[in-house]
Amino acid sequence: MNHRLTSLDVLWLGPVALIALAIAFLLPVTPQDYWWYLRIGREALTTGAIPTADALTWSRAGAPVVYHSWGAAVLFWLVYRAGGLTLTVLLRGVLLALTYGLVFAAARRLGGAPRGAALATLLAALASSNNWSLRPQLLAYPLFALALYLLIRWQTGDRRAVWGLPALALLWVNLHGSFVMLFLLGGAALVFGRGERKGLAAALAVALLATLVNPRGPGAWTYLYDSLTSPSSQQFSAEWSPPLNRGWQMNLFFAWLLAFPPLAALAPRKVERLEWVWFLGFGWLALSGLRYIIWFVLLLAALTAAALGDWERRRRAASPPVRPALNWSVGVLCLLLPLTLLPGVRERWWPQSPPAVENTPVEAVEWLRAHPDLPGPLWSEIGFSSYLEFALPERPVWIDTRFEVFPPEQWEDYRAISLAAWDWQARLDASGANLLLVSTAAQPDLLAALDASPAWCALYRDPVAVLYRRGACP
Repeated sequence: MNHRLTSLDVLWLGPVALIALAIAFLLPVTPQDYWWYLRIGREALTTGAIPTADALTWSRAGAPVVYHSWGAAVLFWLVYRAGGLTLTVLLRGVLLALTYGLVFAAARRLGGAPRGAALATLLAALASSNNWSLRPQLLAYPLFALALYLLIRWQTGDRRAVWGLPALALLWVNLHGSFVMLFLLGGAALVFGRGERKGLAAALAVALLATLVNPRGPGAWTYLYDSLTSPSSQQFSAEWSPPLNRGWQMNLFFAWLLAFPPLAALAPRKVERLEWVWFLGFGWLALSGLRYIIWFVLLLAALTAAALGDWERRRRAASPPVRPALNWSVGVLCLLLPLTLLPGVRERWWPQSPPAVENTPVEAVEWLRAHPDLPGPLWSEIGFSSYLEFALPERPVWIDTRFEVFPPEQWEDYRAISLAAWDWQARLDASGANLLLVSTAAQPDLLAALDASPAWCALYRDPVAVLYRRGACP
Protein backbone atom coordinates (compact mmCIF):
# COMPACT_ATOMS: atom_id res chain seq x y z
CA MET A 1 0.00 0.00 0.00
CA ASN A 2 1.29 3.48 -0.91
CA HIS A 3 1.46 5.62 2.25
CA ARG A 4 2.76 8.78 0.60
CA LEU A 5 0.63 11.92 0.56
CA THR A 6 -1.14 12.18 -2.78
CA SER A 7 -2.95 15.01 -4.46
CA LEU A 8 -6.20 13.13 -3.84
CA ASP A 9 -5.44 13.19 -0.11
CA VAL A 10 -4.94 16.94 -0.32
CA LEU A 11 -8.19 17.39 -2.23
CA TRP A 12 -10.25 15.57 0.39
CA LEU A 13 -8.40 16.96 3.39
CA GLY A 14 -8.73 20.56 2.17
CA PRO A 15 -12.44 21.02 2.97
CA VAL A 16 -11.88 19.41 6.38
CA ALA A 17 -9.16 21.97 7.11
CA LEU A 18 -11.41 24.78 5.85
CA ILE A 19 -14.25 23.85 8.23
CA ALA A 20 -12.01 23.10 11.22
CA LEU A 21 -9.93 26.27 10.86
CA ALA A 22 -13.04 28.42 10.37
CA ILE A 23 -14.40 27.11 13.68
CA ALA A 24 -11.03 27.50 15.41
CA PHE A 25 -10.61 31.11 14.30
CA LEU A 26 -14.19 32.13 15.08
CA LEU A 27 -14.27 30.57 18.56
CA PRO A 28 -13.89 33.34 21.13
CA VAL A 29 -11.14 33.23 23.72
CA THR A 30 -12.70 32.35 27.06
CA PRO A 31 -10.91 33.36 30.25
CA GLN A 32 -10.94 30.17 32.31
CA ASP A 33 -7.48 28.61 31.87
CA TYR A 34 -5.81 31.07 29.54
CA TRP A 35 -5.08 34.44 31.11
CA TRP A 36 -3.52 33.23 34.33
CA TYR A 37 -1.15 31.08 32.27
CA LEU A 38 -0.02 34.27 30.53
CA ARG A 39 0.73 35.70 33.97
CA ILE A 40 2.82 32.66 34.93
CA GLY A 41 4.67 32.68 31.62
CA ARG A 42 5.43 36.38 31.96
CA GLU A 43 6.70 35.96 35.52
CA ALA A 44 8.78 32.91 34.63
CA LEU A 45 10.58 34.82 31.88
CA THR A 46 10.92 38.00 33.95
CA THR A 47 12.34 36.30 37.05
CA GLY A 48 14.06 33.37 35.36
CA ALA A 49 12.23 30.92 37.65
CA ILE A 50 8.91 29.11 37.71
CA PRO A 51 6.82 30.34 40.67
CA THR A 52 6.53 27.86 43.53
CA ALA A 53 4.30 29.88 45.89
CA ASP A 54 0.85 31.25 45.15
CA ALA A 55 0.87 34.95 44.37
CA LEU A 56 -2.38 35.07 42.38
CA THR A 57 -4.83 34.99 45.27
CA TRP A 58 -5.09 36.54 48.70
CA SER A 59 -6.86 33.53 50.20
CA ARG A 60 -3.92 31.18 49.48
CA ALA A 61 -1.08 33.70 49.32
CA GLY A 62 2.29 32.06 49.89
CA ALA A 63 0.95 28.49 49.81
CA PRO A 64 3.05 25.99 47.83
CA VAL A 65 1.85 25.58 44.24
CA VAL A 66 2.99 23.56 41.24
CA TYR A 67 2.85 24.97 37.71
CA HIS A 68 3.54 21.78 35.78
CA SER A 69 2.56 23.27 32.41
CA TRP A 70 5.26 25.92 32.63
CA GLY A 71 6.36 25.38 29.02
CA ALA A 72 2.85 26.07 27.75
CA ALA A 73 2.65 29.20 29.92
CA VAL A 74 5.91 30.56 28.51
CA LEU A 75 4.88 29.77 24.93
CA PHE A 76 1.46 31.38 25.34
CA TRP A 77 3.03 34.53 26.76
CA LEU A 78 5.65 34.78 23.99
CA VAL A 79 2.97 34.39 21.31
CA TYR A 80 0.65 36.91 22.98
CA ARG A 81 3.48 39.41 23.42
CA ALA A 82 4.44 39.04 19.76
CA GLY A 83 1.01 39.27 18.20
CA GLY A 84 -1.79 39.55 20.75
CA LEU A 85 -4.97 37.57 20.24
CA THR A 86 -4.50 37.45 16.45
CA LEU A 87 -1.31 35.42 16.68
CA THR A 88 -2.67 33.46 19.65
CA VAL A 89 -5.74 32.31 17.74
CA LEU A 90 -3.56 31.56 14.74
CA LEU A 91 -1.48 29.30 16.99
CA ARG A 92 -4.67 27.48 17.96
CA GLY A 93 -5.45 26.94 14.30
CA VAL A 94 -1.97 25.64 13.52
CA LEU A 95 -2.08 23.21 16.44
CA LEU A 96 -5.48 21.90 15.41
CA ALA A 97 -4.48 21.64 11.74
CA LEU A 98 -1.47 19.57 12.79
CA THR A 99 -3.63 17.41 15.06
CA TYR A 100 -6.29 16.50 12.55
CA GLY A 101 -3.80 16.31 9.68
CA LEU A 102 -1.88 13.69 11.65
CA VAL A 103 -5.12 11.85 12.44
CA PHE A 104 -5.83 11.78 8.70
CA ALA A 105 -2.32 10.43 8.07
CA ALA A 106 -2.80 7.78 10.77
CA ALA A 107 -6.12 6.77 9.22
CA ARG A 108 -4.51 6.42 5.79
CA ARG A 109 -1.62 4.39 7.20
CA LEU A 110 -4.08 2.08 8.95
CA GLY A 111 -5.82 1.33 5.68
CA GLY A 112 -8.36 4.11 5.26
CA ALA A 113 -9.01 5.53 1.78
CA PRO A 114 -8.88 9.32 1.16
CA ARG A 115 -12.60 10.00 1.21
CA GLY A 116 -13.37 7.92 4.30
CA ALA A 117 -10.31 9.23 6.13
CA ALA A 118 -11.39 12.80 5.43
CA LEU A 119 -14.95 12.13 6.57
CA ALA A 120 -13.77 10.48 9.79
CA THR A 121 -11.34 13.34 10.44
CA LEU A 122 -14.12 15.88 9.93
CA LEU A 123 -16.36 14.01 12.37
CA ALA A 124 -13.52 14.00 14.89
CA ALA A 125 -13.04 17.74 14.51
CA LEU A 126 -16.73 18.47 14.94
CA ALA A 127 -17.24 16.09 17.86
CA SER A 128 -14.24 17.47 19.76
CA SER A 129 -14.56 21.17 18.90
CA ASN A 130 -15.89 21.88 22.39
CA ASN A 131 -12.39 20.96 23.64
CA TRP A 132 -10.57 23.67 21.66
CA SER A 133 -10.22 26.24 24.44
CA LEU A 134 -6.91 28.06 24.67
CA ARG A 135 -5.16 26.16 27.43
CA PRO A 136 -2.09 23.92 27.71
CA GLN A 137 -3.98 20.77 26.75
CA LEU A 138 -4.31 22.25 23.26
CA LEU A 139 -0.56 21.82 22.82
CA ALA A 140 -0.85 18.13 23.68
CA TYR A 141 -3.33 17.28 20.91
CA PRO A 142 -0.82 17.15 18.02
CA LEU A 143 1.59 15.22 20.26
CA PHE A 144 -1.06 12.57 20.89
CA ALA A 145 -1.92 12.41 17.20
CA LEU A 146 1.74 12.06 16.28
CA ALA A 147 2.24 9.32 18.88
CA LEU A 148 -0.76 7.47 17.42
CA TYR A 149 0.64 7.86 13.90
CA LEU A 150 4.09 6.56 14.92
CA LEU A 151 2.61 3.55 16.69
CA ILE A 152 0.44 2.73 13.68
CA ARG A 153 3.55 2.89 11.52
CA TRP A 154 5.21 0.48 13.95
CA GLN A 155 2.15 -1.76 13.83
CA THR A 156 2.32 -1.81 10.03
CA GLY A 157 6.01 -2.71 9.80
CA ASP A 158 8.09 0.44 10.34
CA ARG A 159 10.43 -0.48 13.21
CA ARG A 160 12.20 2.86 13.40
CA ALA A 161 9.06 4.97 13.80
CA VAL A 162 8.83 4.39 17.57
CA TRP A 163 12.14 6.17 18.18
CA GLY A 164 10.26 9.42 17.81
CA LEU A 165 8.43 8.65 21.07
CA PRO A 166 11.22 9.78 23.46
CA ALA A 167 11.35 13.22 21.83
CA LEU A 168 7.57 13.47 22.15
CA ALA A 169 7.77 12.52 25.83
CA LEU A 170 10.45 15.17 26.50
CA LEU A 171 8.34 17.90 24.93
CA TRP A 172 5.00 16.68 26.28
CA VAL A 173 6.03 16.42 29.93
CA ASN A 174 6.99 20.10 29.96
CA LEU A 175 3.76 21.24 28.32
CA HIS A 176 0.92 19.32 29.97
CA GLY A 177 0.15 16.58 32.46
CA SER A 178 -1.52 14.40 29.81
CA PHE A 179 1.91 13.01 28.84
CA VAL A 180 0.74 9.73 30.38
CA MET A 181 -1.42 9.23 27.25
CA LEU A 182 1.74 8.38 25.32
CA PHE A 183 2.39 5.47 27.66
CA LEU A 184 -1.22 4.29 27.54
CA LEU A 185 -1.03 4.14 23.76
CA GLY A 186 2.46 2.65 23.72
CA GLY A 187 1.88 0.20 26.57
CA ALA A 188 -1.18 -1.23 24.86
CA ALA A 189 0.80 -1.55 21.62
CA LEU A 190 3.63 -3.34 23.44
CA VAL A 191 1.29 -5.96 24.89
CA PHE A 192 -1.29 -6.35 22.12
CA GLY A 193 0.39 -5.07 18.95
CA ARG A 194 2.03 -7.12 16.21
CA GLY A 195 5.07 -4.95 15.54
CA GLU A 196 8.61 -5.63 16.71
CA ARG A 197 8.28 -5.51 20.49
CA LYS A 198 11.91 -5.27 21.53
CA GLY A 199 12.43 -1.94 19.80
CA LEU A 200 9.16 -0.54 21.13
CA ALA A 201 10.02 -1.59 24.68
CA ALA A 202 13.39 0.15 24.40
CA ALA A 203 11.82 3.29 22.94
CA LEU A 204 9.22 3.43 25.73
CA ALA A 205 11.95 2.96 28.35
CA VAL A 206 13.89 5.92 26.92
CA ALA A 207 10.64 7.90 26.75
CA LEU A 208 10.04 7.16 30.42
CA LEU A 209 13.49 8.50 31.25
CA ALA A 210 12.77 11.56 29.10
CA THR A 211 9.79 12.43 31.34
CA LEU A 212 12.29 13.06 34.15
CA VAL A 213 13.83 15.92 32.16
CA ASN A 214 11.68 18.70 33.57
CA PRO A 215 12.12 21.26 36.36
CA ARG A 216 10.77 18.86 39.01
CA GLY A 217 12.20 15.56 37.76
CA PRO A 218 10.15 12.67 39.19
CA GLY A 219 7.80 15.31 40.57
CA ALA A 220 6.06 15.29 37.19
CA TRP A 221 4.64 11.89 38.05
CA THR A 222 3.64 12.89 41.58
CA TYR A 223 1.90 15.94 40.09
CA LEU A 224 0.00 13.62 37.77
CA TYR A 225 -1.09 11.45 40.70
CA ASP A 226 -2.10 14.48 42.75
CA SER A 227 -4.14 15.87 39.85
CA LEU A 228 -5.96 12.59 39.30
CA THR A 229 -6.80 12.24 42.99
CA SER A 230 -7.52 15.87 43.87
CA PRO A 231 -10.85 15.94 45.76
CA SER A 232 -11.58 19.50 44.64
CA SER A 233 -11.16 18.61 40.96
CA GLN A 234 -13.17 15.43 41.27
CA GLN A 235 -16.05 17.10 43.11
CA PHE A 236 -16.29 20.53 41.53
CA SER A 237 -14.71 20.54 38.04
CA ALA A 238 -17.23 19.67 35.33
CA GLU A 239 -14.60 18.26 32.98
CA TRP A 240 -13.86 15.44 35.42
CA SER A 241 -17.53 14.38 35.38
CA PRO A 242 -18.90 11.67 33.05
CA PRO A 243 -20.28 13.09 29.78
CA LEU A 244 -23.99 13.69 29.29
CA ASN A 245 -25.75 13.59 25.93
CA ARG A 246 -26.33 17.34 25.82
CA GLY A 247 -25.42 19.52 22.85
CA TRP A 248 -24.67 18.53 19.30
CA GLN A 249 -21.05 17.59 19.99
CA MET A 250 -22.16 15.09 22.61
CA ASN A 251 -24.92 13.82 20.32
CA LEU A 252 -22.29 13.12 17.68
CA PHE A 253 -19.92 11.52 20.18
CA PHE A 254 -22.46 9.08 21.60
CA ALA A 255 -23.86 8.20 18.16
CA TRP A 256 -20.35 7.48 16.87
CA LEU A 257 -19.46 5.46 19.94
CA LEU A 258 -22.51 3.24 19.46
CA ALA A 259 -22.12 2.99 15.67
CA PHE A 260 -18.52 1.82 15.56
CA PRO A 261 -18.93 -1.77 16.88
CA PRO A 262 -21.57 -2.75 14.27
CA LEU A 263 -19.56 -0.93 11.59
CA ALA A 264 -16.46 -2.91 12.56
CA ALA A 265 -18.46 -6.16 12.53
CA LEU A 266 -19.79 -5.55 9.02
CA ALA A 267 -16.62 -4.13 7.45
CA PRO A 268 -14.56 -6.36 5.14
CA ARG A 269 -11.40 -5.45 7.08
CA LYS A 270 -11.03 -7.20 10.41
CA VAL A 271 -10.36 -4.91 13.39
CA GLU A 272 -7.10 -6.01 14.98
CA ARG A 273 -6.59 -6.87 18.62
CA LEU A 274 -4.64 -3.69 19.43
CA GLU A 275 -7.33 -1.55 17.81
CA TRP A 276 -10.03 -3.12 19.99
CA VAL A 277 -7.90 -2.58 23.08
CA TRP A 278 -7.42 1.09 22.17
CA PHE A 279 -11.14 1.43 21.47
CA LEU A 280 -12.20 -0.16 24.75
CA GLY A 281 -9.54 1.49 26.92
CA PHE A 282 -9.87 5.03 25.63
CA GLY A 283 -13.63 4.58 25.29
CA TRP A 284 -13.82 3.76 28.99
CA LEU A 285 -11.78 6.89 29.76
CA ALA A 286 -14.08 9.01 27.59
CA LEU A 287 -17.15 7.72 29.41
CA SER A 288 -15.55 8.40 32.78
CA GLY A 289 -14.72 12.08 32.21
CA LEU A 290 -15.39 14.86 29.70
CA ARG A 291 -11.69 15.76 29.54
CA TYR A 292 -10.87 12.38 27.96
CA ILE A 293 -13.32 12.51 25.08
CA ILE A 294 -11.00 14.21 22.61
CA TRP A 295 -8.30 11.52 22.95
CA PHE A 296 -10.84 8.82 22.21
CA VAL A 297 -12.35 10.71 19.28
CA LEU A 298 -8.95 11.19 17.62
CA LEU A 299 -8.33 7.47 17.91
CA LEU A 300 -11.84 6.59 16.78
CA ALA A 301 -11.38 8.57 13.57
CA ALA A 302 -8.44 6.42 12.48
CA LEU A 303 -10.26 3.18 13.36
CA THR A 304 -13.42 4.25 11.54
CA ALA A 305 -11.55 5.24 8.38
CA ALA A 306 -9.76 1.88 8.35
CA ALA A 307 -13.10 0.07 8.62
CA LEU A 308 -14.47 2.05 5.66
CA GLY A 309 -11.35 1.69 3.52
CA ASP A 310 -12.10 -1.50 1.60
CA TRP A 311 -15.61 -0.36 0.69
CA GLU A 312 -14.27 2.90 -0.69
CA ARG A 313 -11.49 1.25 -2.69
CA ARG A 314 -14.01 -1.01 -4.39
CA ARG A 315 -15.86 2.05 -5.69
CA ARG A 316 -12.89 4.26 -6.47
CA ALA A 317 -12.08 2.57 -9.78
CA ALA A 318 -15.21 4.09 -11.27
CA SER A 319 -14.34 7.61 -10.09
CA PRO A 320 -13.13 10.02 -12.79
CA PRO A 321 -9.50 11.17 -12.50
CA VAL A 322 -8.78 14.67 -11.22
CA ARG A 323 -5.68 16.66 -12.16
CA PRO A 324 -3.07 16.80 -9.37
CA ALA A 325 -2.41 20.53 -9.88
CA LEU A 326 -6.09 21.28 -9.35
CA ASN A 327 -6.17 19.09 -6.24
CA TRP A 328 -3.22 20.90 -4.70
CA SER A 329 -4.68 24.29 -5.61
CA VAL A 330 -7.97 23.46 -3.91
CA GLY A 331 -6.19 22.15 -0.83
CA VAL A 332 -3.97 25.22 -0.45
CA LEU A 333 -6.92 27.56 -1.01
CA CYS A 334 -8.85 25.77 1.74
CA LEU A 335 -5.93 26.41 4.11
CA LEU A 336 -5.62 30.09 3.24
CA LEU A 337 -9.26 31.18 3.18
CA PRO A 338 -9.84 30.79 6.95
CA LEU A 339 -7.06 33.30 7.65
CA THR A 340 -9.56 36.01 6.81
CA LEU A 341 -11.53 34.97 9.92
CA LEU A 342 -8.75 35.67 12.41
CA PRO A 343 -9.52 38.31 15.06
CA GLY A 344 -7.90 41.56 14.01
CA VAL A 345 -8.45 40.61 10.36
CA ARG A 346 -12.14 39.81 10.11
CA GLU A 347 -13.18 43.17 11.58
CA ARG A 348 -11.81 44.89 8.47
CA TRP A 349 -14.35 43.29 6.15
CA TRP A 350 -17.04 41.99 8.57
CA PRO A 351 -18.34 44.83 10.77
CA GLN A 352 -20.65 42.56 12.78
CA SER A 353 -18.08 39.81 13.28
CA PRO A 354 -18.08 37.81 16.55
CA PRO A 355 -15.98 39.28 19.37
CA ALA A 356 -12.51 37.90 19.98
CA VAL A 357 -13.17 37.32 23.69
CA GLU A 358 -16.21 36.04 25.57
CA ASN A 359 -17.29 36.36 29.22
CA THR A 360 -14.20 38.44 29.88
CA PRO A 361 -14.56 41.62 32.02
CA VAL A 362 -12.28 43.82 29.93
CA GLU A 363 -14.14 47.10 30.50
CA ALA A 364 -14.86 46.37 34.17
CA VAL A 365 -11.20 45.67 34.87
CA GLU A 366 -10.21 48.92 33.16
CA TRP A 367 -12.70 50.78 35.35
CA LEU A 368 -11.34 49.06 38.43
CA ARG A 369 -7.79 49.93 37.40
CA ALA A 370 -8.81 53.57 37.26
CA HIS A 371 -10.08 53.39 40.87
CA PRO A 372 -7.16 52.04 42.92
CA ASP A 373 -8.53 53.72 46.05
CA LEU A 374 -11.41 51.22 46.38
CA PRO A 375 -10.76 49.06 49.44
CA GLY A 376 -10.21 45.34 48.85
CA PRO A 377 -9.91 42.46 49.07
CA LEU A 378 -11.62 41.37 45.87
CA TRP A 379 -13.92 38.36 45.30
CA SER A 380 -14.78 37.45 41.71
CA GLU A 381 -16.23 34.81 39.42
CA ILE A 382 -13.50 32.24 38.66
CA GLY A 383 -13.26 33.02 34.93
CA PHE A 384 -13.05 36.71 35.77
CA SER A 385 -10.33 35.85 38.27
CA SER A 386 -8.18 34.39 35.51
CA TYR A 387 -8.36 37.62 33.53
CA LEU A 388 -7.81 39.77 36.62
CA GLU A 389 -4.69 37.81 37.53
CA PHE A 390 -3.16 38.76 34.20
CA ALA A 391 -4.59 42.22 33.50
CA LEU A 392 -4.68 43.60 37.07
CA PRO A 393 -2.13 41.68 39.17
CA GLU A 394 -2.20 44.33 41.91
CA ARG A 395 -5.71 43.08 42.79
CA PRO A 396 -5.32 39.49 44.02
CA VAL A 397 -8.48 37.39 43.90
CA TRP A 398 -10.11 34.96 46.33
CA ILE A 399 -10.39 31.90 44.06
CA ASP A 400 -9.72 31.03 40.42
CA THR A 401 -9.91 28.11 37.98
CA ARG A 402 -7.03 26.09 39.49
CA PHE A 403 -9.32 23.56 41.15
CA GLU A 404 -6.60 21.51 42.83
CA VAL A 405 -5.09 24.58 44.57
CA PHE A 406 -8.11 25.26 46.79
CA PRO A 407 -9.62 22.91 49.40
CA PRO A 408 -13.13 21.50 48.90
CA GLU A 409 -14.48 23.73 51.68
CA GLN A 410 -13.50 26.84 49.74
CA TRP A 411 -15.17 25.49 46.62
CA GLU A 412 -18.30 24.76 48.65
CA ASP A 413 -18.31 28.39 49.76
CA TYR A 414 -17.78 29.62 46.21
CA ARG A 415 -20.61 27.52 44.84
CA ALA A 416 -23.00 28.54 47.61
CA ILE A 417 -22.20 32.22 47.11
CA SER A 418 -22.50 32.00 43.32
CA LEU A 419 -25.90 30.33 43.59
CA ALA A 420 -27.05 32.78 46.30
CA ALA A 421 -27.79 29.94 48.70
CA TRP A 422 -29.62 30.73 51.92
CA ASP A 423 -26.35 31.50 53.76
CA TRP A 424 -24.52 33.23 50.93
CA GLN A 425 -24.12 36.49 52.88
CA ALA A 426 -22.61 34.73 55.91
CA ARG A 427 -20.16 32.83 53.70
CA LEU A 428 -19.19 36.04 51.92
CA ASP A 429 -18.72 37.82 55.23
CA ALA A 430 -16.46 35.00 56.41
CA SER A 431 -14.28 35.41 53.31
CA GLY A 432 -13.52 39.02 54.25
CA ALA A 433 -14.15 40.39 50.74
CA ASN A 434 -15.11 44.05 50.32
CA LEU A 435 -15.34 44.15 46.51
CA LEU A 436 -17.25 41.72 44.28
CA LEU A 437 -16.89 41.31 40.51
CA VAL A 438 -19.88 39.23 39.43
CA SER A 439 -20.66 37.62 36.07
CA THR A 440 -24.01 38.46 34.50
CA ALA A 441 -23.96 35.20 32.52
CA ALA A 442 -22.69 32.76 35.15
CA GLN A 443 -24.10 34.21 38.40
CA PRO A 444 -27.60 35.64 37.79
CA ASP A 445 -28.93 34.46 41.18
CA LEU A 446 -26.12 36.21 43.01
CA LEU A 447 -26.72 39.40 41.01
CA ALA A 448 -30.37 39.42 42.00
CA ALA A 449 -29.51 38.83 45.67
CA LEU A 450 -26.89 41.58 45.69
CA ASP A 451 -29.19 44.09 44.02
CA ALA A 452 -31.79 43.37 46.69
CA SER A 453 -29.33 43.53 49.59
CA PRO A 454 -28.75 46.78 51.50
CA ALA A 455 -25.29 45.50 52.46
CA TRP A 456 -23.87 45.92 48.94
CA CYS A 457 -23.74 48.80 46.47
CA ALA A 458 -23.26 48.45 42.71
CA LEU A 459 -20.45 50.75 41.54
CA TYR A 460 -20.11 49.65 37.92
CA ARG A 461 -22.30 47.67 35.54
CA ASP A 462 -21.97 46.52 31.92
CA PRO A 463 -23.44 43.56 29.95
CA VAL A 464 -20.64 41.26 31.13
CA ALA A 465 -19.89 42.20 34.74
CA VAL A 466 -21.13 44.11 37.76
CA LEU A 467 -18.81 45.48 40.47
CA TYR A 468 -20.14 45.80 44.02
CA ARG A 469 -18.70 47.44 47.12
CA ARG A 470 -19.55 46.42 50.66
CA GLY A 471 -21.79 49.01 52.34
CA ALA A 472 -25.01 50.87 51.59
CA CYS A 473 -25.17 53.13 48.56
CA PRO A 474 -25.00 56.87 49.36
